[in-house]
Amino acid sequence: MPAKRHPDHAPLELERFLPYQLSIVSNTVSQAIADDYQARHDLSVTEWRVMAVLARFDGLSAREVAERTAMDKVAVSRALARLVAAGRVRRHIHASDKRRSVLGLTAAGWRIHDEVAPMARQRERDLLARLEPEEQAWLRGILDKLMPPDTAGQTAAKG
Repeated sequence: MPAKRHPDHAPLELERFLPYQLSIVSNTVSQAIADDYQARHDLSVTEWRVMAVLARFDGLSAREVAERTAMDKVAVSRALARLVAAGRVRRHIHASDKRRSVLGLTAAGWRIHDEVAPMARQRERDLLARLEPEEQAWLRGILDKLMPPDTAGQTAAKG
């Protein structure tokens, strides 16, 4: 039996709510890519995004990784701990600021990155192939306008 509507309430139509739609598309695409690398390398989505950012921007701190990915600092910290323990990310102290850790991919991390990145790019191409070239350009332009200023053009992580 459907819920009784109350005249004082205006239920949000999630299926037409832009943040919800963006989240559904993002989660669906990310999970499709993640299925590939989770099975092969036991990587979480957060771990892959951290690795992808470090591949593009070597020498970041954990705080900078969190800022560039707009991910929760605690989630990034946990992902980094796991990646360091697995030998995929190296952590060392900054030369001039002994309080700051500097992060980068290890050789093992680069091997995984160099296998996963082409798979992620192929998934992106497959998704974009559903759109006409003009629609792809519109989508890119719209997403660029909607990206937060501190992450626009910075986040290299796909998936």
